[in-house]
Amino acid sequence: MGRAAEMLGTTPAFLRALGEHRLITPLRSDGGHRRYSRYQLRIAARARELVDQGTAIEAACRIVILEDQLEEAQRINEQLRAERGQPQSKTSA
Repeated sequence: MGRAAEMLGTTPAFLRALGEHRLITPLRSDGGHRRYSRYQLRIAARARELVDQGTAIEAACRIVILEDQLEEAQRINEQLRAERGQPQSKTSA
């Protein structure tokens, strides 16, 4: 956890808070240490950006969850369009 916090430029307490708000749930090593995936670190970094901009941590977690859901929905939509041979929408990158 300390190394992950250092990589993000934050504190272990911030990462624990993200866990308490159910934004990220790290795996545990055999020794009980928290292990974060690259995806979880990316999510935590986005939450940190929002908090640094003055967003409350609860709201930042909700925003990140909604952004992630939107990204997934857009990916699925594009995949379905491709399978049906329809052109991609202008809003996708």
